[in-house]
Amino acid sequence: MCTELASRMQRKSPSAKNAIALAVALLLPMSTAGADEAADWPNRPIRLVVNFAPGGAVDLVGRAVSVGLQSRVGQSVVVENRAGAGGAIGAESVAKAAPDGYTLLVSGGTLFSIAPFVYAKMPLDPFKDLVPVAPVSKNTQYLLVKNELPVKDGKAFLEYVQQHSANMSYGSPGYGSGPHLAGEMFKAKTGTSALHVPYKGAGPAFHELLAGRLDYLFDPGVALNQVEGGKARLIAIAGENRVARFPDIPTLQELGVKDFRAGTYFGIYAPAGTPAAIIKKINAEINKTLNDEALKNVILQNGAEVVSPMSADEFLKALEEEAARNGALVKERNIRAE
Repeated sequence: MCTELASRMQRKSPSAKNAIALAVALLLPMSTAGADEAADWPNRPIRLVVNFAPGGAVDLVGRAVSVGLQSRVGQSVVVENRAGAGGAIGAESVAKAAPDGYTLLVSGGTLFSIAPFVYAKMPLDPFKDLVPVAPVSKNTQYLLVKNELPVKDGKAFLEYVQQHSANMSYGSPGYGSGPHLAGEMFKAKTGTSALHVPYKGAGPAFHELLAGRLDYLFDPGVALNQVEGGKARLIAIAGENRVARFPDIPTLQELGVKDFRAGTYFGIYAPAGTPAAIIKKINAEINKTLNDEALKNVILQNGAEVVSPMSADEFLKALEEEAARNGALVKERNIRAE
């Protein structure tokens, strides 16, 4: 662009030449500012906003990332929990922060792929107000059934639900949550009709399953320790692949439920307007942090998968594909947050 302007100067009047020269002088610092800032990043503490409460899956992953990133970049990485409105409050605070790479968000991808479709109003437009930087983990859903249900495996459950779904119920952490969409996807793809019972959180829904008041639910990973303790039965994995923690449990796709994919990424996001050079540098540091054994252990204990490194553009594309898939389901099933 600067070369083109310079060539045009040869054909302009002196006053025009002066004006264009001034424009070129102004453009040159702007074109190198992002690269200069990236070269210096970080030179002060980084704030990592987790948009859910302490102790949850997003928080645990965020804190593990903060430790690994801090050791890599040599600056403090301070975790701040800002929960509420399905993660929108914390996300909005990051969207309004200075786009300089020093305020980042840790969030589940449902902020992008579910929330815009199920909420009538949101305080931000995630795809416009935030920039996906790098994924950290791929989180799936787990199909759990109460122990009293007379089925021992996924195949038997699918046969049972075909015959009895009109009298069955499933729970979720609330309308518009990832487990709710997984439940609706399951009904749509199996032609079944169980009653949806929403709760205020995954924990309360799981306790209702333990009490026998629900027949099944899709769990985001919070109940896996209790599953291993025999308090509920894990029937199938709702993602595309089996998971390392439960290698003998098949996916719903393996059981014949075609194209069943319920899950999302946990990742790092920056305010819109953050220079591309800074995004690229943060992306590189996060991808290197994925090699930390402590982070890997946290991810696996949450029943998630450690992702292969992605560029920011690749991460954006994955979120767009997830949003298209979930948006179509929300419209088909007329799902709304309440």
